[in-house]
Amino acid sequence: MLYWAVVCLVIAIIAGVLGFGGIAGTAAGFAKILFFIFLVLLVVSLVINALRGKGPKL
Repeated sequence: MLYWAVVCLVIAIIAGVLGFGGIAGTAAGFAKILFFIFLVLLVVSLVINALRGKGPKL
């Protein structure tokens, strides 16, 4: 999911440089939504693993 957020961010940057403001805004908004979903899932995963007593695999 983080990969897709970065892809959308790169698309937004390229579209902004080329002057496509609407596409850049939409892609940036989509990247922001994906990034926050990724953060929420990461926190939930860390909390669940902590409650189970499993540490991170190193």
